[in-house]
Amino acid sequence: MAGGLVALLDDIAALAKLAAASLDDVAGAAGRAGAKAAGVVIDDTAVTPRYVVGLSPNRELPIIGKIALGSIANKLLVILPIALLLSAFAPWALTPILMLGGTYLCFEAAEKILEALLGKHHGDEVRAITDVKALEKRQVLGAIRTDLILSAEIMVISLSQLPADMSFLTRAVALVLVAFAITIGVYGVVALIVKMDDIGLHLSRNGATGAVAGLGRGLVKAMPILLTALSHIGVAAMAWVGGGILLHGLEEFGFGAVPHALHHASEGAGAATGALGGAVEWLVYALGSAVAGLIVGGVIAGLLHLIPRKGH
Repeated sequence: MAGGLVALLDDIAALAKLAAASLDDVAGAAGRAGAKAAGVVIDDTAVTPRYVVGLSPNRELPIIGKIALGSIANKLLVILPIALLLSAFAPWALTPILMLGGTYLCFEAAEKILEALLGKHHGDEVRAITDVKALEKRQVLGAIRTDLILSAEIMVISLSQLPADMSFLTRAVALVLVAFAITIGVYGVVALIVKMDDIGLHLSRNGATGAVAGLGRGLVKAMPILLTALSHIGVAAMAWVGGGILLHGLEEFGFGAVPHALHHASEGAGAATGALGGAVEWLVYALGSAVAGLIVGGVIAGLLHLIPRKGH
């Protein structure tokens, strides 16, 4: 499995396999899958907070709740039935589906970079909408659409790791538990992030003094910095995850020249850095995956956005 976040998603797949091994151990395995949600949080958590930009603070948690419900619906009502049917009747289709999702992530990353270079900002579009209900609907639908791709990657990778002779029901139960564990982990962290400034205000007021008040003021000041950092991390994560999925898919189909070259480069960099070798090897592969993702995404985004504008 490709490096970076894709490797962490593979850990989730392994946990799904463990969950399916014995129904008596499903609950415990699902709990361990929730702990592994950190891998997906890097991407989902980095992207989702921007969908509450411009909304009233008292609507932030309800909006995140709607997105979380949409995420569960994506996993259980859309992705799971299709994935189970494909695994039973067309298992060869799983890798192409993963690659399509990876391509979309690469496109999203490149599009965000192009928008930034052209001076367009997501917040500007949001602030231009004055109808509160329309704004909330737009934000929720946008977040759920992005989540659909990430959820599909998680569920298909997990499914691909389950034994071929496993019963349909056991597969379904294992994947349902993984879906709930991941969704709770991701959106629980998202909720904490977007309410961090409110928590800070509460700590700094109500007669608080000393370290507690200082902590509250620090949280308030850190919130804009954190959201800005997350927006950049989200773009990088989409390129890195999408590129890694595409490289892995190329290996699956026998087009391994680029993936093998990147593997050799990352292994060489790791071997040359001693004690830090493992971290350096991972970083080099992740950066290579991101570059590959941005090349693919940049071509698609350019064709869809830049070429039509030249004709106006």
